[in-house]
Amino acid sequence: MHKVRGVFDDVGGYMDIKTLVSDIAKASRFASLELARVDTGVKNKALIRMAAALLENADSIKDANKKDIANARDKGMSKAMVDRLTVTDKVLKTMADGIKEVAILPDPVGEITRMWRRPNSLLVGKMRIPLGVIGIIYEARPNVTADAAALCLKSGNAVILRGGSEAINSNLAIAKVLQDACREAGIPDAAIQVVPITERDAVLEMLKLDEYIDLIIPRGGEGLIRFVVNNSRIPVIKHYKGVCHIFVDESADMEMAEKVCFNAKVQRPGVCNAMETLLVHKNIAKEFLPRMGKMYQEAGVELRGCEDTVKILPYAKPAAENDWYAEYLDLVLAVKVAGDVDDAINHIAKYGSLHTESIITRDYNNAQRFLREVNSSTVLVNASTRFSDGFQLGLGAEIGISTTKIHAFGPMGLEELTTQKFIIYGDGQIREETT
Repeated sequence: MHKVRGVFDDVGGYMDIKTLVSDIAKASRFASLELARVDTGVKNKALIRMAAALLENADSIKDANKKDIANARDKGMSKAMVDRLTVTDKVLKTMADGIKEVAILPDPVGEITRMWRRPNSLLVGKMRIPLGVIGIIYEARPNVTADAAALCLKSGNAVILRGGSEAINSNLAIAKVLQDACREAGIPDAAIQVVPITERDAVLEMLKLDEYIDLIIPRGGEGLIRFVVNNSRIPVIKHYKGVCHIFVDESADMEMAEKVCFNAKVQRPGVCNAMETLLVHKNIAKEFLPRMGKMYQEAGVELRGCEDTVKILPYAKPAAENDWYAEYLDLVLAVKVAGDVDDAINHIAKYGSLHTESIITRDYNNAQRFLREVNSSTVLVNASTRFSDGFQLGLGAEIGISTTKIHAFGPMGLEELTTQKFIIYGDGQIREETT
């Protein structure tokens, strides 16, 4: 069995991975029971203290982060990866601001969402409660440590954070600051924990602990998410990729369509809510595509088109079948001329990833059909796919985006980190029938 030196080895002993991860999960379970009883004021006080503590301890966090950056460069990681890893004063301020935003959001715990009275006068309702213990497995970005900790704390959940090996020093430093702040505010230490080792076996052990952990949320590339799904005994919230579409209908306002389609692809192409396939109604393709194509060419976007698209835009590369399934995360865009709204909806049903789709149209009926019939987690009318984001939708920060319909679908904020239980008020009623 693997042996590791971990944060629990203050006396100099060794602990095996299975025991280490199990002890973390057990502590989280006990902390979750205590945290579920903490009132909103205490949680908000802890969050405000956490935000301040990040800035107060900026130097120690940045010193830890320098170790990760040096290791990343030694391993030859890309400039983009190093940039994601880097924690600056600006990044820390963004983390702190995000935590403060969570503090001012309504607390979902204890909310009564429905009440109804039965013929026997029982008053039946539903109340929001925390999920319990949430395990988050993520890559590269130290800011996830702060975002996830804040959202889980506010929603009454204990959290176990297992970041990527490339950010281990940063994650541990950030977590220690947050734990200390929680302790000052009366929140149990184990409400926020980081798995302190980088071995993959730690993830595998974590995914077995369904008696202690209620939900796993992986954040990262498709490979990480499939690994988690394939090995977990615990329910997993996931989205494998974001193959997002925009359909430009024949009634679309051309200037609006150009602005929205440019933003959806070019503003930040490496994120999951960037457009990957553009669908254009056949009746406007000859007018719209040359205008849109010119804008994309000037921005350095490579176009891969269907046969009709290539006839209109000879500089576009012919699209292969796998282009319609592709999440490029780059300045590459698949383009298809669609026969009508039905053709566009059918294309999305076949090739989409249940993430985010948009229609640009002035036709009310087509807009309503698109909203009803497209089966993705976020569907927009006359707006960029880039709005599929917890902050942009008023959720504050988000824990991730789910393309799994049970129990959450789309960007996940505080409400999605709760479940609901039935509550019943009676006055001595008894059940009398025998069936």
